[in-house]
Amino acid sequence: MSSFTRSDALDALATTQFDVVVVGAGMTGAGAALDAASRGLRVALVDAGDIGSGTSSKSSKMVHGGLRYLQQKEFRLVHENLRERQRLLENAPFLVRPLPFLIPLFGSNGVASKAIVKGYATALRFYDWGGGWRIGHRYRKITRDEAIGYLPTLRADRLVAGFLYYDARGDDARVALLATRTAALDFGAVVANYVRVIALEHGADGHVRGVKVRDERRGEHFTITTRSVINATGVWADQVIAMATDAPSATITPAKGVHISVPSARLPASVAAVFSVPDDRRSVFVVPFDDAPYTFVGTTDTAYDGNLDEPMCTADDVAYLLNAVNASTDSALTVDDVTGVWAGLRPLLAPPEGKRLSQRTADLSRRHRVTDGGDGVIHVTGGKWTTYRQMAQDAVDAVGRYVGRSPVRTKSLRFHGVGSWQPSNDAETHLYRRFGQDATVILSMIDTDRTLAVAPIVGQPYVLAEFRYSAQYEMALSLVDLLTRRTRAHLHDARATLAAAPQIARVVADDLGWNATETESQIAAYAELVAREFAAAGLPDGATR
Repeated sequence: MSSFTRSDALDALATTQFDVVVVGAGMTGAGAALDAASRGLRVALVDAGDIGSGTSSKSSKMVHGGLRYLQQKEFRLVHENLRERQRLLENAPFLVRPLPFLIPLFGSNGVASKAIVKGYATALRFYDWGGGWRIGHRYRKITRDEAIGYLPTLRADRLVAGFLYYDARGDDARVALLATRTAALDFGAVVANYVRVIALEHGADGHVRGVKVRDERRGEHFTITTRSVINATGVWADQVIAMATDAPSATITPAKGVHISVPSARLPASVAAVFSVPDDRRSVFVVPFDDAPYTFVGTTDTAYDGNLDEPMCTADDVAYLLNAVNASTDSALTVDDVTGVWAGLRPLLAPPEGKRLSQRTADLSRRHRVTDGGDGVIHVTGGKWTTYRQMAQDAVDAVGRYVGRSPVRTKSLRFHGVGSWQPSNDAETHLYRRFGQDATVILSMIDTDRTLAVAPIVGQPYVLAEFRYSAQYEMALSLVDLLTRRTRAHLHDARATLAAAPQIARVVADDLGWNATETESQIAAYAELVAREFAAAGLPDGATR
């Protein structure tokens, strides 16, 4: 099978004997499906929600080594992160690109603390030695004026100098989507979103034989026959572990991270920046979006025990991030400047048995763990977005015990969409950075119908043809899918996106089989999401249309 349509996938799921069913279409699950399919295995990938709809669309959008992990003496983790960062830069070059990071140095009377300066310089030197240099740049110290040139609202009265180093950024939701599409289109994996796993079925020998699922769109139940299962469900991993073992599980400690967006006119930045949080042992990032005139700030790192399906950014979270930015800049941001919010949950490994949880989830390791249940079910837990490929490789290596072993191919495997075509103007560059060579399909759609060249959302570059393409070729099923994951419109400016939602919904209605009633229902569902998120965050006018 070489298709990326949900209807074809549902038929295949019910009638095919698979080598492995991957549960969870976030970054790790998408990576596992691609790894396994590229090794020649018959692979199914299912998710109870949309592709990347959990943590993998709510990250800080950074592919990075983790400079702060050096402080925790996680040297091996940093080396692994930097190695995997480089592989993503090479395998998905249109989605993942280098990004300079500024560390401003503040002080008094024009002098910064020698200890702080030495500490940063030492850490950055180790960062480069650990693999950071592979990006093509090494860290350097810059002047006060250079730092202000990158981020004009820095507190000039306290700024002394700065350091500049390099990491990378990527559109997390689209990286997960493109890994999934590569598995399906290039290696025959069968992929379906909105298919919930409700039970694992074992044979008389105790070995897994099937995965019982429910199609969340049709309400139908069926069983996917398989020789093995990879549980890559992130913060939901304990639910699948409990299905496999018939016992409660507590391997994951969820940690909430939130982000806010503001117009770049209020917080201009041509590079990312790292700000220390006053009276806290944490830092936050200030990052310019590369596809719209907005800047985002994040992230928090707090223990979480609420609803895993919909973590929310609270008014306290917003205040924390605004205060952190205002302490280092003259932007004087308020809640009225916030245009978008998002909250995600990190699936951190719970402390070993017998050890107490630190009050700071930031102190928990970002390493991952692969566990073989002995019944053909492999659980991959913990980890980071940057290291998804290594996590996937380790999980598929473990599955080899049940389905046969073969060499890994994903270290240098380029994503679907990588090709020779290059953009020739700004509009084409925008499309290329989202779709790679498949941007040519969108350009052809526009050539056929010039009305699809309209950008319906004020202040954002997305054109109507992009939404139609996602509805036709990227398994988007709802307006929320289109506005929050296939594009980042909702994250940039939810109010402006909500104002354009009716026009976008009408354009994709025929592609998605919506009648007038369903179209209005889709618009209402998105409006409810915006209102819910803004109310939780204490922001004004969340439901304005």
